[in-house]
Amino acid sequence: MAATTVPQKTTKRRAGRPTGVPEQKRSGLRRKLGSNVQAYGFLIGAVLCFGFFSWYPMVREFIMSFQQTRRGVTSWVGMKNLKTVYHDPYFWTAWKNTAEFSLYALVIGFAVPFLVAIMLNELRHARGYLRMVVYLPVMLPPVAGALLFKYFYNPEYGLFNTILRKVHLPTSQWLDSSHTALISVVIAATWMSMGSATLIYLAALQNIPGELYEAADLDGAGLLSKIWHVTIPQTRMVLSLMFLLQIVATMQEFTNVYLMDGGNGPENSTMTVVYMVYQYGFHYNNFGGAAALGLMLMLVLAVFSGVYTRLSRNSD
Repeated sequence: MAATTVPQKTTKRRAGRPTGVPEQKRSGLRRKLGSNVQAYGFLIGAVLCFGFFSWYPMVREFIMSFQQTRRGVTSWVGMKNLKTVYHDPYFWTAWKNTAEFSLYALVIGFAVPFLVAIMLNELRHARGYLRMVVYLPVMLPPVAGALLFKYFYNPEYGLFNTILRKVHLPTSQWLDSSHTALISVVIAATWMSMGSATLIYLAALQNIPGELYEAADLDGAGLLSKIWHVTIPQTRMVLSLMFLLQIVATMQEFTNVYLMDGGNGPENSTMTVVYMVYQYGFHYNNFGGAAALGLMLMLVLAVFSGVYTRLSRNSD
């Protein structure tokens, strides 16, 4: 009887990707893909919020500035809204007051927080407590702060005139005078917002190497000389950024002016461009004119920001 032989199976090698892909590599790929999906998810949410609350209103404002709505019917009017607000008798008054407010805010609101930050940086004791005290006004609601200063500015029973009487100095009309109303609002706005700027300046000051001050001391430099030759050059980028943000913020001032002085003040001395936008939109029911005035302000700030950024870049 002949023996039968069982044919042996021959394994063929598959061409292509090797079968032994490490499981660790696969899990790392899945983990990387999952982390990217999560990051893009957060990014998409931020972009949607920014687009809905920032870009869409700007685009809508641009469209409305060339439209007019009457009795529910919207029509295109071209440059009519821009001409209307330009020929408003208070147009140039509002722009002048806005420019003066920004100038006063730069002199007071830009310099004072920087000086306070320098003093806090030089202290060795109670530094944390004083930081909290400086930042406290920022946590106060803007409406409460404005009404508080309105009470302080009262010519009869206000805190400021009471102090002046105690030290036998002449009192002031503060918000009731066209000569002091605007600067009074600037002082209040500076007090309410200086905490954030002070902490930003303080963080920049603490990043300055101590060796620079030691070298200045060896050269016999005084306090003012060290501030001018060491502190300011080392914090130039932060100062430039805060300068730009200060201009943009003060050109859009509305809350303090409206709450403290009714929006226009004595002889329209505190009327700003943003308050005119409010008047056109909610007093005159002319949303096209309000959008046109807002578009003018946006273009002015955009041109200023572009020119300032270019000059700052060239100076570097």
